[in-house]
Amino acid sequence: MIALPAQPRDPKGWLVAPALLFIFALFIYPFAYGLMLSFNPMNGGSAWANYITFFIDTSMWPTIIVTLKLAVPATVINVGVSVPVAFALRKSSPYQKFATTLLVIPVTLGTVLIADGMLTYFSPHGWFPQAIQALHLYDDEVRLTHNYWGVLISLIVSGFPFAFLLTLSYVTGIDPTLAHAAATLGASPWQQFRQIYLPLLLPGLTMTACLSFVQAFSVFPSAVLLGAPAGPTRVISIAASEAAFENYDYSLASTIAILMGFVQLLVVGGMLGARRFFYTGPVTGGKG
Repeated sequence: MIALPAQPRDPKGWLVAPALLFIFALFIYPFAYGLMLSFNPMNGGSAWANYITFFIDTSMWPTIIVTLKLAVPATVINVGVSVPVAFALRKSSPYQKFATTLLVIPVTLGTVLIADGMLTYFSPHGWFPQAIQALHLYDDEVRLTHNYWGVLISLIVSGFPFAFLLTLSYVTGIDPTLAHAAATLGASPWQQFRQIYLPLLLPGLTMTACLSFVQAFSVFPSAVLLGAPAGPTRVISIAASEAAFENYDYSLASTIAILMGFVQLLVVGGMLGARRFFYTGPVTGGKG
């Protein structure tokens, strides 16, 4: 009887179980625990009591709209501006290295230090408002902090480098000979962008927009330090924080967190679904 050779073992097979355990411990279990906790109200009653409380409380449900008013414009600006900037710097040069190095600074600083810097420079007594008044560009008091605009500017400052670096990686990965070939056939720069670059960039831009939106929707430090937490910048994360650490109602806080994730899921799913209506062809075309 001929013995069959033993099948070689996958050298990386032993990593599967730890990886699954890691995913379960950090993602699945916390979500399942929070979901079950949201259906267990602190004061008893119906399992849906926390969700009903959220949508009938006029200090809670508007936080979804307020957060969307901040996250959506910040995402559109960050992704929209990152495209022309990435195209301008797509060729390897000292300018590209300088710009990418400079834009890494806001990412490393974090939102708290960015907010602290904005309080120093953009407050009514900072150099920027005083310079505008000294140049007589705007005679009234310039207020760029403790309002909607302060939080929006902070989201742009902290989110643009992230969106730009992702977009630049997608742009530099497209083979430039495709555009050169289209140019020899008489395609204008706009036609090259619309018919070549945009279809190839669309999947990457969609993912960049999704990640930028999730990052902006979870705004908390900027809304507290640069906004008006009890007024126009009372975002949904502040409502969750107050429920957990001021009212000690962790069940309601879990409910708000679940709703926060659900809204993000709807928006991200909408963006991924809308991508199909713009382009459904192949998305390959990277450098060989």
